[in-house]
Amino acid sequence: MTSDEALQIFRDTGAWLDGHFILRSGKHSRQFFQCALALQQMPVVEKLGAALAARVRDLRPTTVVSPAMGGLVIGQEVARQLGTRFIFLEKEDGALALRRGFEIEDGERILIVEDVVTAGGRVRETMDIVRQHSGDIVGVALVVDRSNGLVDLDVPTESLMRMEVETFAPDALPEDLKKIPVRHPGSK
Repeated sequence: MTSDEALQIFRDTGAWLDGHFILRSGKHSRQFFQCALALQQMPVVEKLGAALAARVRDLRPTTVVSPAMGGLVIGQEVARQLGTRFIFLEKEDGALALRRGFEIEDGERILIVEDVVTAGGRVRETMDIVRQHSGDIVGVALVVDRSNGLVDLDVPTESLMRMEVETFAPDALPEDLKKIPVRHPGSK
């Protein structure tokens, strides 16, 4: 799957949004990828999951780990496509945690799957938890890399789309963006 084909899926499903958005990172943007809108359709999930799985198959993970909420659907599908186990992290007292009896064995080969990355904070938090449990992170797979490859996670990283989406600090908004009502479409 090419980046243009993946972007077309987002356009066709209404998952590519234009406006004024506050991202999880606290930055503002004119565009937002609402992956949940694309991933509500199982044929789309299967297509995106197969494309990601094909890109990371050679990493030979034994388990896919995704941070809640955004990475759950695509992470589970990538794991299904790879024939591996799937577990997820979820918030506990405002931070991600390994819960529900999930365990990571020493040296277990972990692939982290997330829907969208802008600054990489949620993926890094997931990586920290995997390492605290002595997992071996073999790579990261993303549907959308909003940093256009600028986020360096120090492990092999694959994405279906690399895009440079302009972001702004809250105190450095352009005049046109200041005039548009702010939306918080993602998770916090």
